[in-house]
Amino acid sequence: MIEISFMGRGGQGVVMASQIMGMAFFKADMYPQCYSLFGGERRGAPVVSFLRVDKEKILLKCDIKHPDEIVFFDSSLIDQDAIHTMMRARGKILINTTQSDDQFAKLSGFSVGLVNANGIAEELGLNHVINTILLGAYCRLTENLSLEHLIEAVEEMVPGRIEDNIKAVEKGYENMKFALHRPTSNEAIHS
Repeated sequence: MIEISFMGRGGQGVVMASQIMGMAFFKADMYPQCYSLFGGERRGAPVVSFLRVDKEKILLKCDIKHPDEIVFFDSSLIDQDAIHTMMRARGKILINTTQSDDQFAKLSGFSVGLVNANGIAEELGLNHVINTILLGAYCRLTENLSLEHLIEAVEEMVPGRIEDNIKAVEKGYENMKFALHRPTSNEAIHS
């Protein structure tokens, strides 16, 4: 089973991203389970969404306390010290940021991917829509999901500008860079 947390702010498409990814995993013949937590529904408020996926039906119905992977839509939400107690060993972290690798030195021991999703969104004229960019970067960081399945889910679920969002997925994939440690296949955390 893979447990994923998505952390961002209202208006960044956090919930929609987890739903699109859940559909993409479903298209890859896996079982997804998706749910979200957020306070007052207002732009800029912290939002967390969760996704579990497995090859078998998921019977577990509780919060994800120790995710295998985290996708940060906003780097200001990162508490590098807390991540060590929150995440499972050798977890994977994707961060939307313009900061350099050395700003995340405390995350050694994790596989960390960095992408400037805001810059890509601006380049593509998507305003502040960064969720499909981060999903493309996720595919490259984790190698858990093919771009083909993700693009199928985007085509089915995104309400508008589908071609632009497919370009966003591809740009996210191409522009994600690995920082710190990238686990080898024999260090895989998933059974």
